[in-house]
Amino acid sequence: MTSIGAHVDRVDPLAEATACGAAVAQFFLGDPQGWKGPVFPGDPAALRDAFAQAGIDVYIHAPYLINVATTNNRIRIPSRKMLTDQLAAAAAIGAKGLIVHAGHVTAGVDPEEGYLNWQKAVQRVDRPVPMLIENTAGGDRAMARGLAAVARLWDAISSGLDDNIGFCLDTCHAHAGGEDLAGIVDRVKAITGRIDLVHCNNSRDEQGSGRDRHAGLADGVIDPALLLDVVRASGAPAVCETPDPAGDIRWLREQLAS
Repeated sequence: MTSIGAHVDRVDPLAEATACGAAVAQFFLGDPQGWKGPVFPGDPAALRDAFAQAGIDVYIHAPYLINVATTNNRIRIPSRKMLTDQLAAAAAIGAKGLIVHAGHVTAGVDPEEGYLNWQKAVQRVDRPVPMLIENTAGGDRAMARGLAAVARLWDAISSGLDDNIGFCLDTCHAHAGGEDLAGIVDRVKAITGRIDLVHCNNSRDEQGSGRDRHAGLADGVIDPALLLDVVRASGAPAVCETPDPAGDIRWLREQLAS
């Protein structure tokens, strides 16, 4: 059976994950919009043991500000440091991986410079747990909007690829980035060789909109059957980042079992 869970609040992630029936809990270690270091919701070793005893796998989402692609040294260098710290913190609580967005370059900058900066980051950042790069929804100069961009990113980091670099497929982001979800798992795996986690989200907006606005799995503009196909074909755990994660966990389990 596919492990299904949700993004939960960082204050008491175990309690929230348990309350919504999640087998997987994803959360932030601190302010997702801030530059401060990781903040644990309790003793790291105790958290690790408590999640293990509850049978709930943990994934940590890195702060949104991380952008190792940028040519701005005042952002890129702190981003690399924060990414290193987040990976170490994720390892301390026994997380299965750390999800990070691929970032972007600004107008007037050749995107190849962003991919080169990713190459350098992969070479320099220690990864005690898998670093899962997530596809993004919008931005003309984003490093991972659409599979053509993901392919360019994977080409750039190919010399540093190892078991601790993986991929997180967000269905809403793929849709917003202009991708057809039909057959997307095979297309992703042809590029990355793997899918480690699925962010199973519907969308409030049309395909190619560039808007990252999640909807409930049965409530958005994406055909729910396509979401089910992605989860089945990926063979990876699925995390719901939706307005009613408990309801979507139940819905997803029921549909996958039918």
